[in-house]
Amino acid sequence: MTLRVGTRASALATAQAGTVAKALGGELVPIVSEGDTSTASLASLGGTGVFATALREALRAGEVDAVVHSYKDLPTAPAPGLAIAAVPRRADVRDVLCARDGLDLASLPEGARVGTGSPRRRAQLAARRPDLELVDIRGNIDSRLARVGSDDPERVLDAVVLAAAGLERLGRLDAVTEFLPIDPWPTAPAQGALAVETRAGDEHLAQRLDDRPTRLAVEAERGVLARLEAGCAAPIGAHAFLDDGLLFLTARVYRPDGSEYVTSSHAMPPDAEAPADLAARVADELLALGAARLAPLHE
Repeated sequence: MTLRVGTRASALATAQAGTVAKALGGELVPIVSEGDTSTASLASLGGTGVFATALREALRAGEVDAVVHSYKDLPTAPAPGLAIAAVPRRADVRDVLCARDGLDLASLPEGARVGTGSPRRRAQLAARRPDLELVDIRGNIDSRLARVGSDDPERVLDAVVLAAAGLERLGRLDAVTEFLPIDPWPTAPAQGALAVETRAGDEHLAQRLDDRPTRLAVEAERGVLARLEAGCAAPIGAHAFLDDGLLFLTARVYRPDGSEYVTSSHAMPPDAEAPADLAARVADELLALGAARLAPLHE
């Protein structure tokens, strides 16, 4: 029997799930979610889980055998009866600027209109360039890129900030005018990573795609979110990686207007408990530094 792999119906989701289906010898089954059809802001729709719900319902109903998520879109709470069977090797974690006329962030003119739907990116942009006009946008990658230099005065933007991984998966890296370095510009927990989810007990269907360094890193990053009880409305960046026998984790919480932030960094040997222990250490330090005063968190 051919493995049925569920995916959101967007071009990006289909592209990234297609790599998983091909590796598993399966076929794609597109599933439309509320997040794909609504034009409301992500936060107003209910946050990170809005893209996952329809996929998980299809999985529980037996309509598909596995589903592929952008890992950053998943709520941090476990889903009853389901399991993350594999976290494939991660793509580029960085954010990128796609601007008119080849401009980078430093050379955008004063008052330039820059689009993003992410509270974290808004805070980072405001911290670096408080003179910019930040525009809340939704839509797929192509529709966002089409607004850069558009002839429509109502919709025109000077630049947008997007994830490098999504552009790479769609073959659109040609639109990038600047890759934003990860140290001063930490990205969303699990950005660039996919999660292949199955029903509990069926993990063997996708387990061979699991990449341990990626799984350790994204579990540590997401552990910070879980510990802080923070959702998509909280401007939080996190980055973890394995190097020289240690798992490193840095996380940063911003005030939404970008005027202030706190940062914590720790490392430990990468055993099975490391992601949770490291996340707890970093999150607790962020709270001690006043993170709950800056952003919408629940201590």
